[in-house]
Order: sequence, then structure tokens, then C-alpha cells
Amino acid sequence: MELRQLRGFVAVAGAGTVTAAANVLGLAPASVSEQVRRLEHGLGVTLFERTPQGMRLTAQGTALLSRAQGLLDHADEVRRAVTGEQRRVTLGALETLAATRLPGVLRRLSERRPDLDVDVRTLQRRELLAEVADGTLDAALLLDAGARVGALGFTPPPDLAFLDVDEVALSLVAAPGCADSPLLVTTPECSIRMAVEQTFGADVPRRELTSLSTAREWARQGLGRSLLPDFALGSDVESGALVRLDSDAPSLALRLVWLRGREQSLRDVLYAMSA
Repeated sequence: MELRQLRGFVAVAGAGTVTAAANVLGLAPASVSEQVRRLEHGLGVTLFERTPQGMRLTAQGTALLSRAQGLLDHADEVRRAVTGEQRRVTLGALETLAATRLPGVLRRLSERRPDLDVDVRTLQRRELLAEVADGTLDAALLLDAGARVGALGFTPPPDLAFLDVDEVALSLVAAPGCADSPLLVTTPECSIRMAVEQTFGADVPRRELTSLSTAREWARQGLGRSLLPDFALGSDVESGALVRLDSDAPSLALRLVWLRGREQSLRDVLYAMSA
């Protein structure tokens, strides 16, 4: 196995197609296809099923994926030890989490590992998961529920590991006297919207907005009820601008996800997240 073949394999597994993987790697699709073919030939197994919808991992491919990124991480660690190059960790997060939860994590990281260069990218969940799977991101912070990645209602890529670092309470709020107003919801891909769909029946009137901050402000103005996470409420409940209403909404998990097999290279990040 060659490192470039493993990088090509990981990229294809994460992106789902050779063309998308080539874009990630900055290579021609033919080059990436050749890397995968040579890797399969060298191992004597088929790593992907070639389908009209893209490249689907076989059982052997799944087994390799859980170890391939760890091998690449180890190779990078050896290179840094020889060259003295500073290690960079790239974290992704939903925009609301980057603003409210990541600063504390970055502070703990800087205290524990001042030599670590941390880069942060804010993306939507679909892009976060895709870039974790293809190795562009080392890990991502998102909201989920249940005992597996994607239990809230979205489809994750295969072979992700995760750590729940906090619980995020959800409150149904409205301006005083507006308990019977329509539900103010975010876009369908939003974690909070998915929690709304699990909590309220389809017959409850909804008004779709673009962001949590917009939903909060509209609720303050008496234009509807909104299911909001604790970090989006600010001081509105304490001041009386919003009141909490009865709701069966579940709490969500603040969840760090990464590609299985990378625990050793991410140990400092995991420590800072769980501290």
C-alpha cells in the first residue's frame, strides 16, 4: 500500500464518487481511479461496488476505512517529528455552535497544547459530515439525538465515531399571551427543525424562517412560538420577553464526530471537548 493510494481511497469513500474525491484532492478523476485500482490489486480484494449512484464500500472496504485514516495520521506524525512542522487540526461546526460552544473548547486546547494550530470551518451538517468522511475535517461538532449518529433524522456517512460532550435543552417559547400562535420553524435540514418534526404533529401550523436568530426575534415580537436551544435564548426568559410553554421536546446531544480509527491523532481535541 502507498500513502497516496490510501488518500485516494479515503477521499472516494467519503465523497461517494471518484469525481468528487478528485475535486477534494486536486487531482484528475483518472488519477484517483487508478490509485483505487492499484490499491485493490495490491490487496487482492474489491474495496468498492461501482454503481450508477456512485462508489459503495464493500465489507473489505469498510474494514480498511476504519484503519486507513489512522495510517495516514501516523505518517503525518512521523513527518512532523522529522521536519519540526507544527501540527494543524481542522474542526468543523454548525455556525450557531461555532459562535456559542467552540470558544471554550479552543481555549482549553490552547492551554493544553499551545503548539497546536487549530483551524475552524463553519458549514451545514451535510457538508460537515462529508468533509469528516473524506478527511478534509479532522472532526465536527453538531447536534444530534439518540445512541447513534443520525438518530435525529439525517443520514451520516459510514464508520463515524462520536463523543457526546454536553446536553442541549430545547424550550418552546413565545411572547406573553401568544401561546396559541403558529410554530416558527427553521429550514428542514436544521437539527432544531428535525426535533420539531419529532415533537409536533403535522396538523400544527408552521411558518418557516431562515435561522434561529430570526425565529427568536419573531417570537419576541409575538408572531409565533418557537422551539429554541438554551444557547439561543439569551436573557429573554429572565427578562420576561419570552415565556416557556409546556412541551415534550427532547434534549439534543452536542456531539463531536470523527472518522473511526483517528482517536490517537485526535486525543488532545477529545480531551478538550470532554473537559
